[in-house]
Amino acid sequence: MNAIADVQSSPDLRNMPINQVGIKDLRLPITLDTAEGSQNTVARLTMTVFLPADQKGTHMSRFVALMESQTEALCFNRLKILTEEMVALLDSHSGKISVSFPFFRKKAAPVSGIQSLLDYDVTLTGEIKNGAYSHTLKVLVPVTSLCPCSKEISQYGAHNQRSHVTVTITCGSEVGIEEVIDCVESQASCQLYGLLKRPDEKYVTEKAYENPKFVEDMVRDVATRLIADSRVCGFVVESENFESIHNHSAYAYISYP
Repeated sequence: MNAIADVQSSPDLRNMPINQVGIKDLRLPITLDTAEGSQNTVARLTMTVFLPADQKGTHMSRFVALMESQTEALCFNRLKILTEEMVALLDSHSGKISVSFPFFRKKAAPVSGIQSLLDYDVTLTGEIKNGAYSHTLKVLVPVTSLCPCSKEISQYGAHNQRSHVTVTITCGSEVGIEEVIDCVESQASCQLYGLLKRPDEKYVTEKAYENPKFVEDMVRDVATRLIADSRVCGFVVESENFESIHNHSAYAYISYP
C-alpha cells in the first residue's frame, strides 16, 4: 500500500519564518470554571504557532484534534496546559490560544430585587513565546454614562447613553472575570440590568444623574483601580460612549505601563 504524502512537512526554500499560523474562528461549546461557579457557553477559538523557515506548513488538523479531546472546564490553569500541549503537538517553541465567548451573570435589580441575566464579551488568551508563558483577560462591560457638561448647562435633565468599557489585562496571577466586571461597573454612572421594574428604572435613572462621567473619567477611574492591584502587570482600558445627541461615539484609551 502506497504511503500518503505529508506535504506540510516538506522543506521550504524561501527562508521565511511565519510568526503565527493556525486556525481561526473554530466554534465549540465549552464549560467555564469561575469564582461564581460553572457555566456552559459557546466559544470561538483562534489557535496559532510559530512556523520555522524550513518547514512548508503546519498540521492544521492537530489544532482541532486537541480541542476535540478537551473535556475539562476552562480556567486560567487549564488554558496554560492546553497552550503547552498545542506547542508540543505542533513541534514549535511559541504559540497562542485565544478563546472568545459570551459570559453570563445573574444580577438582581436594585429595588425590586428581580433577577435576570446580563451578558459580557470575554476573551482569554494564553501565549508561549520563546518558552515563557503569559495570559491576558479581555472583558467588554456595557454600562451607562451621563454627561457632566450636559447636566451642568441644562435647566433640567442631561443626556446619557450606553457605553462599552473594554479592559484587557496581563496578569501574573489569576484575576477573575467577575472582578473585572465589578471594577468597571463600580466606576460607571450606573450599571446595566437585563430586567427592571418601574421602581428600578427610577433608581437607575436618578443614580446616573447623580454620578455623571465623561468618557475620560471612565478610563481614568478604571485605570486607577487596576494600578492598585498588584496582580495586574499591564493593561489597556478603552471606553466608547454611543452618544445620544451625536451620530458618532466618544472614545478614550489608556495603556499601562
